[in-house]
Amino acid sequence: MSEEIVNRVAASGLISLDLEDYYVPGERVFYDLKDNLFMEMILKEKEFRAFLKDHDWSQYNGKHVAIGCTADAIVPTWAYMLLSLKLSPVAKTVVFGNLNELEIAIFTKSLEKLNIETFRDQRVVVKGCSKVEVPSAIYVEITNRLRPVVKSLMFGEPCSTVPLYKRPK
Repeated sequence: MSEEIVNRVAASGLISLDLEDYYVPGERVFYDLKDNLFMEMILKEKEFRAFLKDHDWSQYNGKHVAIGCTADAIVPTWAYMLLSLKLSPVAKTVVFGNLNELEIAIFTKSLEKLNIETFRDQRVVVKGCSKVEVPSAIYVEITNRLRPVVKSLMFGEPCSTVPLYKRPK
């Protein structure tokens, strides 16, 4: 007699949430304002405005852009605002910060599409392995969003999970 093979993972009622599904494709670039500084120390407004006017902004078309300055210089806030005004019409995303902060902003915006109510009273496993790198901040973000509605929250794969949270009875 042969016993029927039962897939206990499928029968468990666990819902698997793969954060990779919320990855937004597209090239990520960092615009370093240090290239616009005189001697990597001072931003000259007149020269900067001339650069902004003459620069070919189309090279950022459809890209995700982080703007910042890697030089140890005091950069006036309005300089970042002017850069944003030039980049926003062509770039897909524009944020202040480094490439990691850009990735977090892109994922966070993508997670806004997630209907949290579909996870109400469910046992949810947030997948731990993915083909794209998901910032740790996004795991924290999804935890904060799911905790108020889920019955339980786990990390890993449905066959091997790390329990994180169980709603008190």
